[in-house]
Amino acid sequence: MDDHAVAAELAREAGELLLEIRDQGGAVGDRRSDELLLKRLAELRPDDAVLSEESTDDPIRLSRSRVWIVDPLDGTREYGQPPRADWAVHVALAVDGRAEIGAVALPVPGLVLETGAPPVLPPAHDGPPRIVVSRSRPPACVHHLTAALGADTIPMGSAGAKAMAVVRGEADIYAHSGGQYEWDSCAPVAVAAAAGLHTSRLDGSPLIYNQPDPYLPDLLICRPELAEEVLEALRDFGI
Repeated sequence: MDDHAVAAELAREAGELLLEIRDQGGAVGDRRSDELLLKRLAELRPDDAVLSEESTDDPIRLSRSRVWIVDPLDGTREYGQPPRADWAVHVALAVDGRAEIGAVALPVPGLVLETGAPPVLPPAHDGPPRIVVSRSRPPACVHHLTAALGADTIPMGSAGAKAMAVVRGEADIYAHSGGQYEWDSCAPVAVAAAAGLHTSRLDGSPLIYNQPDPYLPDLLICRPELAEEVLEALRDFGI
């Protein structure tokens, strides 16, 4: 399998496992999915490093060009509230700090969106921009964007579910501030970029992965025709 196929297959396998054991709760899901992904990566890509949310960080990754960055269960809270579907599995490969290859599994609807067969971006939405936003902790930048763009908001759970809502044409903008880590965005960014979406930090600078500190606090994924307007609005907000 090439790297694209590895990402897609492992995201699918982890998603299927999570569905099977969902009644055991999020803590078990996190652990079992992590174990599966680490085992399969050791089998399929033994020479690559891995950065996982659920495992101790191995600093050897900093000396490697190829690093798999995984979130075994993105949206543990949502996973623990069946039948909610807004949770995901992220499997990505960063090469020299760039999110080049990735897959995001949305197990409830049975979807795996991946860079090997990039999703086709639907036509532009006819109406106000739609911003996907956290149900419980909407960041301050979203309130500003909503006012500046005359946008509507769509509440949703995990980072992967939000990003894939833009990829699938269910939303137009995903802007996040206030704290994320590399595993939260690497696979979604790879898939979104492959689909032709704009991806960056909120100030427009590139997203760089496999850093000594994996904290990567902010993110913008949006339709390309909205990117400049969104970035200008964020600059007006002081970002």
